[in-house]
Amino acid sequence: MRPEVADLLARMTVEEKVAQLQSVWLNQDEGGVVAPTQDDSDLAAVDFDAAVRHGLGQLTRTFGTLPVDPELGARGLAHSQRRIMAANRFGIPAIAHEECLTGLTVWQATIFPSPLCWGAAFDPDLVARMGAAIGGSMRALGVHQGLAPVLDVTRDLRWGRVEETIGEDPFLVGLIGSAYVRGLESAGVVATLKHFAGYSSSRAGRNFGPVSIGPRELADVLLPPFEMALRAGARSVMNAYTDNDGIPAAADESLLTQRLREVYGFTGTVVADYHAVSFLQTLHGLADTPGKAAGLALRAGIDVELPTVTCYGDALLAALAAGDVDPALVDRAVSRVLEQKWQLGLLDDDYSPEPAGPFDLDPESSRTLALDLARRSIVLLHNRDTLPLPAGARVAVIGPRADDQHAVMGCYSFPVHVGVHHPDVPVGIEVPTVFDALRKDYDVSYALGCPVLGGDDAGIAEAVAVAREADFCVVVLGDRTGMFGTGTSGEGCDVSDLRLPGRQEELLEAVLDTGTPVVLVLLVGRPYEISRQVDRLAAILCGFLPGEEGSTALADVLSGRVDPSGRLPVSFPRAGAGHPSTYLAPILGRRTELSSVDPTPLFPFGHGLSYAPVTWLDADSARDWPTDGECHLSVTLRNDNAVPATEIVQVYLHDPVAEVVRPVQQLIAFSRVTLPPGGTTRVDFTLHADLTCYTGLSGQRQVDPGAVELRIGRSSVDIESTLTLELTGPRRFVGFDRVMQPSHVVTPMA
Repeated sequence: MRPEVADLLARMTVEEKVAQLQSVWLNQDEGGVVAPTQDDSDLAAVDFDAAVRHGLGQLTRTFGTLPVDPELGARGLAHSQRRIMAANRFGIPAIAHEECLTGLTVWQATIFPSPLCWGAAFDPDLVARMGAAIGGSMRALGVHQGLAPVLDVTRDLRWGRVEETIGEDPFLVGLIGSAYVRGLESAGVVATLKHFAGYSSSRAGRNFGPVSIGPRELADVLLPPFEMALRAGARSVMNAYTDNDGIPAAADESLLTQRLREVYGFTGTVVADYHAVSFLQTLHGLADTPGKAAGLALRAGIDVELPTVTCYGDALLAALAAGDVDPALVDRAVSRVLEQKWQLGLLDDDYSPEPAGPFDLDPESSRTLALDLARRSIVLLHNRDTLPLPAGARVAVIGPRADDQHAVMGCYSFPVHVGVHHPDVPVGIEVPTVFDALRKDYDVSYALGCPVLGGDDAGIAEAVAVAREADFCVVVLGDRTGMFGTGTSGEGCDVSDLRLPGRQEELLEAVLDTGTPVVLVLLVGRPYEISRQVDRLAAILCGFLPGEEGSTALADVLSGRVDPSGRLPVSFPRAGAGHPSTYLAPILGRRTELSSVDPTPLFPFGHGLSYAPVTWLDADSARDWPTDGECHLSVTLRNDNAVPATEIVQVYLHDPVAEVVRPVQQLIAFSRVTLPPGGTTRVDFTLHADLTCYTGLSGQRQVDPGAVELRIGRSSVDIESTLTLELTGPRRFVGFDRVMQPSHVVTPMA
């Protein structure tokens, strides 16, 4: 413990210590439902002076609860901080936190593409730049902690929060999530890893549903992204809501203390997901009083109760006085909170809460970043020589997502998360629709057809009439993002099947029957099952909620100004596919003669087409790979097109014989490569043998000697080269300090 923190802790009363474990949520009763079971929670208007009389650990969402003018909000936050500092003996301010999953969840702030877009772009450097931009806006306002990124690996597409995930592959999630962490932390903002751990594996994809996974799925699929992001410098972790095999994460000492602290060496703070401490009593049935819930969470390792004090207040003080909670647990948590405040400069004698400004939260630089990321994330799934659309074409733009600003926004964007509760307040930033963007290039007509949910025959008939008069029809379908059942995608918006919501499939069929070539544009928070239409569609583009510049990016791709270069971070299912199903399947999880169900995806992980395909020349490496050393892999590409071309070189590992059943293949490296016209480029990967490790029978990660394959290609299915290598040397056991990332160098060749 830092001497300054130890000295401060020694001088604090028990009331002052407990106050550092609390948060206050101002104005939450006016903001609408933005957290689970909020209506049922004890969130009455807060007596602020009474709440901060002994100090305060955190302030919850002072900007992200109501549409607050950023400058007025920053002044209000500074005023609250001065009141907190004046109220406690030591002048300690609070840590202010906000959501920042698709950009800072504040009115008038840039709405960046959703995390699935980060995964689709396969571009960690660009995601890091986005994180730094978001962090810069937060610091300017006086916000210290961001509740992102979400590192849950997609396991079941029916889960509503798929849109918040980065993808179905732990390496991709870890590498991209770590980049976001580096960006956010580089701005001096604490990144909070969510949701530790197992949340995305709930039964049947139901939010909060029980989790029943084994130790190997936890260790080899769900935990690696957190390990990578911790090593990238994340200073906070948020628990998962779910229980695994009957143990809620909020009460799991083996997870939050033994693994996170003792194995991983984490020294930051663990904050409760909203109401998770009280859920130990109200939803999980592990405690019969708030005080007992507080004791369970503290013992497990949760340092701060969010979003407001329910259990870590008078109930905890009473439990301490009764001897039901060990005071050392409080000291442990408080020391971590104070250490983080020291790191943030909040304990400095000259600390001032006055905001730095300026308060332009959607500057041109951020819009450019949002556009670049959106462009790189658009995935061309299918194309029958239709795209790009020819100049001057008559284009019918049809569908519920064609002319709606919210169509490009995730559930944690401010207009969806908060703005929907304040319909008279404008969006606050410029957000073109697909219809707006396309009419700059084409002679366009428009018909709604049907809303995302509902609609009538007359609307579909109108769309059919409009489609018949056009040269091409762009049908824009997808999700209405929302919270807790108010949408078709988003937190608490789970589904029982993967058909397009409402009457959208019926609309698509009706337009296809006109004979006009149909380009399907999907603006979705999850992949949907479109195999019944794929053979009749002229082309399919997918944008996973690509943010405020997403429609502009789609128009750029449709017109050919931008070559599509996104690749799928999640597989698209085909009709009758089982649930859950990701590409990380063993032999018996794939199509076999032993089952009548074919889980083969319609479009596989890593898939994506281009207008300018790259020519693959060769791939080579040495055949011996020491179990404690490196393998050097070289891949050469050529661009035979007259325009620049981009390829995502993907490297998969296949381990034919292992101590336990393993996926047939898994991603261990990738590189986004852009080649000039006529250019040749070599990509040199350095792959450490640690990348082949898995959890064996001993429960430890191990690197085995023996034959393995490196499969190099355009996707998990489209493999260009297969190299057989021999891992030589003894079996090695590896831990948290193992090599988790490869390196690569891209070299243009004459």
